[in-house]
Amino acid sequence: MWNSFLLPPFTHLYLVFFFLLHHLTCMVSVESSSPYKPIDYILLNCGSSGNSTALDGRTWIGDENSKFLPFEKSLNNHTSLIRQSPINTQVPFATARMSLSTFTYNFSVTAGQKFIRLYFYPASYFEFDRSKALFSVQAGPFTLLSNFNASLTADADEDPGDTIFREYCVNIEEGQRLNITFTPSPIVSDSYAVINGIEIVSMPPNLYYTPADHPGFSLVGQNDLYSIKNSTALETVYRLNVGGNSIPPTKDTGMFRAWSPDDKYLKEYRMLVLPFNNTINLSFTTVPAYAAPEDVYRTARTLGINSTINLSYNLTWEFPIDSGFYYFIRLHFCEFQPDIVQLFDRRFRIFIANQTAEEAADVIFWSGGNGVPVYKDYAVSMFTKERDKKANLYIAIGAQSQLKTVYPDAILNGIEIFKVSNNNLSGPNPDPILVTPPTIEPPRQSTDSKNSRRTTIFIVAGGVTGLIVVSIFGFLIFRTGKKDKNSGSYDIGKSKHSKASSLPEELCRRFSLREIKTATHNFHEELIIGEGGFGNVYKGFIGEGTETLAIKRLSTKSKQGLHEFLTEIEMLSQLRHVHLVSLIGYCNDDSEMILVYDYMTNATLRHHLYDTENAPLDWKQRLEICIGAACGLNYLHTGTKKPIMHRDVKTTNILLDSKWVPKVSDFGLSKVGLDNTAVNTVVKGTWGYLDPEYARRQQLTEKSDVYSFGVVLLEVLCARKAVNTKLQEEQWNLANWARKCIENGSMGEIIDPYLKGKIAPACFKVYLEVAESCVREQGIQRPTMEDVMEKLVFALQQQIEADDTMEKTNPNGKHTYTEVLSFHVTGSARFNYVLSGHVLESDSGTELTWTHDTELTYPSLGSDSVKADVPTCDMID
Repeated sequence: MWNSFLLPPFTHLYLVFFFLLHHLTCMVSVESSSPYKPIDYILLNCGSSGNSTALDGRTWIGDENSKFLPFEKSLNNHTSLIRQSPINTQVPFATARMSLSTFTYNFSVTAGQKFIRLYFYPASYFEFDRSKALFSVQAGPFTLLSNFNASLTADADEDPGDTIFREYCVNIEEGQRLNITFTPSPIVSDSYAVINGIEIVSMPPNLYYTPADHPGFSLVGQNDLYSIKNSTALETVYRLNVGGNSIPPTKDTGMFRAWSPDDKYLKEYRMLVLPFNNTINLSFTTVPAYAAPEDVYRTARTLGINSTINLSYNLTWEFPIDSGFYYFIRLHFCEFQPDIVQLFDRRFRIFIANQTAEEAADVIFWSGGNGVPVYKDYAVSMFTKERDKKANLYIAIGAQSQLKTVYPDAILNGIEIFKVSNNNLSGPNPDPILVTPPTIEPPRQSTDSKNSRRTTIFIVAGGVTGLIVVSIFGFLIFRTGKKDKNSGSYDIGKSKHSKASSLPEELCRRFSLREIKTATHNFHEELIIGEGGFGNVYKGFIGEGTETLAIKRLSTKSKQGLHEFLTEIEMLSQLRHVHLVSLIGYCNDDSEMILVYDYMTNATLRHHLYDTENAPLDWKQRLEICIGAACGLNYLHTGTKKPIMHRDVKTTNILLDSKWVPKVSDFGLSKVGLDNTAVNTVVKGTWGYLDPEYARRQQLTEKSDVYSFGVVLLEVLCARKAVNTKLQEEQWNLANWARKCIENGSMGEIIDPYLKGKIAPACFKVYLEVAESCVREQGIQRPTMEDVMEKLVFALQQQIEADDTMEKTNPNGKHTYTEVLSFHVTGSARFNYVLSGHVLESDSGTELTWTHDTELTYPSLGSDSVKADVPTCDMID
């Protein structure tokens, strides 16, 4: 291959010699290839006593009366109030330590480099206004945060979450202690400091810090070299798994780093080429195995195989950063595609901050071979005239046209970006948003009372008032890890199996039919875990049985087909949310259409409500599941560039994982909409859940999902089917029957018998108000999913407070609410219609194609056959 290049004859020998010398040198310098085991590993749950287990299985210790906060013991006179937040994934965010005075944590750790991770939950704590949580954080000689306000940061985030997380790297000298001090800002009256969790983890020597005998690495745009000295501190700004999914801390290489997807930072999507290789045995001969998880080196982004297009643009990532700092950048590479094995196979350019960092990057030259991970370090100065403003840091890769290369392409596997400083890493708070949430006025207190607060450290729960804020943006978790959907070998553009040229197979893993048959024991009937309009769902095992998946196979009898198949892949490959089911991959071989998902241990919500041998869910658990499902739907409606209507919301499409976290599933009928505009489309959905206004007008909006979710809320409360023709005629349709019961105040008579006496009246009233408003006749009368979330969280708050009061009144007795549960509809809104037609129970939805354009009216459902005054329609289940 090299003979085709017009290079002097001795150049080849020189390059080969240099390549071998570089490879041998790297092999000698490599540390152990086993995952790193930190010497110091501290997880501190602030404001809590005793141990608490987080969703990821890690145990956090409470700081109350701990050795880490020794001298504050005498000041802590305040009665502790610790209440577990209603979402069971909130450690360490369920409690907080806050103070109007300075307080310090003291950690005795070994010498060496450490990660410091700080966790914040931006909420109002009782009478304390979240906007006044303005404080600074100092770690030894380094200022980590200055006049920091977590609520401003959360409100300004383009992809808002419910927690704020910061990670730093510092070096501890021999004999030093690590002191972390929180100081309320002196510039704001009654400001206070607050912290939910602190994590201290050792890192391997010189993982990010430059060894004393090393000359350093490139300072982009300058001739100087740069090094990370022990006297400096780092702040992790971005850590990305390029081309892959998020990697949770527990899947890291022992240091509990979190790796995020890179999608949101890409400037353009002209090419979506995501090669990956799940079968290659990586050889850590150039960098240690703990440098990054293997999944980082098994996934990547490349420009693709079209050389003409490749030479016309660069693949660019854009990162907002604070101006006025140096930044340390680590780029991870691994050539795992089988065609890239020699020098010059793929050489490309790297640009950092609009400057050339590498003119002829060659990963094989750097690493020593195919399947050998490597990283390259760079530094760049980012100084602008206005230091308190944000700047954009660009990283780009592009094909090389000037030098000889077999493939005019480029590759990148991972990105890490750190802010560097000798003393102060703090940046400015974001500008306040124009519309801020209402604050809670503190009660009037005497001057003595206010002064006494200045010397008291409060331990409070991070729930109650702040729960409304957290539920708007989703359940509180720290990037709950998903299975990496890009976990198999795939060579883009060379597959010969696809029957549909438009199949977006670059978006997720493609399984071979052989793999699927092996995983399901050739579709053995004993592995069937569900059935629907699409077909059977099988429990499958891959990776020698170590990973369990749910495999949905399109039945030849199904009326669904390629359109729904492609819709599901396209939707779920691009949507990421803890309350949406994760699509792992698909199979499209030999006319088979198969979808592969994460396996949900606890099946569907429907399987825990009625006609089941499963134990009934308690009321608070049902509320938590409804909140999570509402979060997922709200993300579909508001969290993407254009709203997405699910069109088939029902209890069988709400799945529950092993920790009972709900995930909305089945996107085969989903439709991308327009902002504030109805979409004219053929009617699809499932009887009993289908929005009558949508069915009547064939105009789809987000409020159609709201109606369906209202039916789900009624199912959860009553443990009844949405449609059940075995009951009396007036009770066939649950939404219709519940509405009538609400109107006459008898709703308490039809709720799930298991729940009677267990629902607090205040909670019941709020919950029923939400459900009733969701199933109103006109979409304009229904709330948004964001409104639904707020009200559901408020209902849960009412239940918790009532249960706490009951516990105090009768701590050892059985808690029973004996009040009559009634709720009457106010206003003129009435529910006196229901769809007529064949009653279908379908897990895949119902499609209706009307035969004329006249507006429909719906009398009460009277029989299984279509009535004469209902237009003829074809119903496809």
